Amino acid sequence: MGPLNGYTVIELAGIGPAPMGGMILADMGAEVIRIDRASSANAPVMKDVSSRGKKSVVLNLKDPAGLETLLRMVENADAIIDPYRPGVCEKLGIGPEACMARNSKLVFARMTGWGQEGPLSKAAGHDINYISITGALYAMGRKGEKPVPPLNLVGDMGGGGMLLVNGILAALLEAANSGKGQVIDAAMVDGAAQLMWMFHGFEAMGMWDASQRESNLLDGAAHFYDTYECADGEYISIGSIEPQFYALLKELAGLSEEEFGDQNNQALWPEMTDKLTAVFKQKTQAQWCDIMEGTDVCFAPVLNFVDAPNHPANVARDTYIEVDGITQPAPAPRFSRTPASVQHGGHQPGQDTDAVLKAMGFAEQEIAGLREAGAIH
Repeated sequence: MGPLNGYTVIELAGIGPAPMGGMILADMGAEVIRIDRASSANAPVMKDVSSRGKKSVVLNLKDPAGLETLLRMVENADAIIDPYRPGVCEKLGIGPEACMARNSKLVFARMTGWGQEGPLSKAAGHDINYISITGALYAMGRKGEKPVPPLNLVGDMGGGGMLLVNGILAALLEAANSGKGQVIDAAMVDGAAQLMWMFHGFEAMGMWDASQRESNLLDGAAHFYDTYECADGEYISIGSIEPQFYALLKELAGLSEEEFGDQNNQALWPEMTDKLTAVFKQKTQAQWCDIMEGTDVCFAPVLNFVDAPNHPANVARDTYIEVDGITQPAPAPRFSRTPASVQHGGHQPGQDTDAVLKAMGFAEQEIAGLREAGAIH
């Protein structure tokens, strides 16, 4: 059983970072109960990886009896995840004040883009917007070209889902000592800003030009930290930053000291990039893997996410698993004594309504009455 075995988390159904956070908590052993909308009761189940390990209860939150059912569930929970815009839960009658009146030890985790307060808090947005005002998006892309969105990994996932889990775990630890819950304001804009911490330090030391893309050590300007096309049209990546790793790159790629000896001369980086581009085009990706993979060059083939599970290193570590016919990342991180695991695939909306409510003290006759009244499904 995972390290969070014995904890119960209620997740109000949402998209992106909130369900990701719930998935990680479920992987770690928490009982995560997703509250699905009544409108989803008869909808086909999407192949949603984030639903793995979670139970599903369908409540009609527009019905007073449905709201009361949720509040009674909160009495038995350790945390609740709110994925809505600021104020929505309050309007429904299930905001922090109402929930914590039922359970003073409850961790009420709120996941938004712009945060609970501020001039943008009520506005709609997506990952690309949140990372835009933190400097993260501006920094990504080639020189003289427009910024390139890094999928929705920086705002939604790294700056959202991971930040949410971090906050919930810290608040649960604190509640174990104080006996008191609290509200967490997890905002993707804050998380994305945190992910930029190192670059603020670099800029302060005069080591980063924030006004230009592809002009710095880690943004594709350095010939020894970039991706290169191979003879077969596939790509490889190198990150030979340290002198000893760069020396090995020169040795294994057959680079002359005369042309590539001055590693950190930024004025020569474009020229050395052009020359290295020609070198890597002389062999296929597989050939370069035979030469460099597993060495201290800091090398890897660039794979798409469909091919990634078949890479020998990922196979050896069981980095990917298959659940309900879908290949997906295995739970992480790895625990030596209480390993994380996927208990089951995604459940149909409402599949666990009766079982969950019974476990929380609802009588069978009461459950039947709630269903007949349309409060649950």
